Amino acid sequence: MLRSLGYAGFGSTDLDDWRQFGTRLVGLQAVERSASLLAFRMDDRKQRIVIDREMGEASRFFGWEVADAAALDALGARLEAAGVTVTAEPQALADARRVRALIAFRDPAGNRLEAFHGAEIDDTPFAPGRAISGFRTGPLGLGHVVLTVENIGAVMPFYVETLGFALSDYIEKPFRAYFFHLNPRHHSLALIETGRNGMHHLMVEMFSLDDVGQAYDVALSEPDRIGVTLGRHTNDFMTSFYAKTPSAFMVECGWGGREIDPKSWQPVEMTDGPSLWGHERVWLPHRDREVAREMRMRAAERGLRAPVQVMEGNYRLMSGTCAWWDGVREN
Repeated sequence: MLRSLGYAGFGSTDLDDWRQFGTRLVGLQAVERSASLLAFRMDDRKQRIVIDREMGEASRFFGWEVADAAALDALGARLEAAGVTVTAEPQALADARRVRALIAFRDPAGNRLEAFHGAEIDDTPFAPGRAISGFRTGPLGLGHVVLTVENIGAVMPFYVETLGFALSDYIEKPFRAYFFHLNPRHHSLALIETGRNGMHHLMVEMFSLDDVGQAYDVALSEPDRIGVTLGRHTNDFMTSFYAKTPSAFMVECGWGGREIDPKSWQPVEMTDGPSLWGHERVWLPHRDREVAREMRMRAAERGLRAPVQVMEGNYRLMSGTCAWWDGVREN
């Protein structure tokens, strides 16, 4: 079945604005494909994000990776058995996507989905658009995508029963959101019920907290760029902020996302809201923002905490708070 989010593409005529946003703020590497197409690298793959002038504004596609040709054929058969129209795309499109082969279909909300195998690896190292330590991708994929939907109940069965996503957790207040995983990344997909189908945000995870902080400084220097202020999530523990892209959605720049064990994970309802602190959401209606703020305040009053998620090499262990005990340990 599906392994991870491999790539994403968006229609926009603002290629220059996207180039500036992707390189100067996020730190992606811009790769010119043609006068109408801009691609971004974020690791050893030839491309991860595509901005296409020929696609209509608000158009989008998401590439979900499978293991090999046999897995792609099996997925196509499974989709057709479920009554989903599947298109075996020509080699010309596979070449444009920088993959070996792909199929295309749509989810119940109308989003174009592509499944592929054989992503091409570039023979030159990733060169970030600004001085960052890199992005956390590999088996976890590009990051995660969050879609707005008219009704979660009408869309969720397709992703869970047909495509094999597993529920991580969900929230009901201050808005309804369900989170789904494919691999140890807490979620590769989330659905937010807003009454309309659309794109909410794309998350990229950075190796260093300072990468996020410096991106936040860049965003603060640009008028009306911040979509969600700096904060930390309750479910995946990500420290992040959201920046408005040149298109009608946001990019979340994050650090420190948790890993889960997909084999043993049990989904739960998150009753403390989406964030431990921060994450003031300018996109929410005023009343919902008040509810979210009250939930964060209650969490603070209860002393709600979560361990920081770190990788080898990006932390330094300090001494404890008790000088006597530190001395005992040393001796």
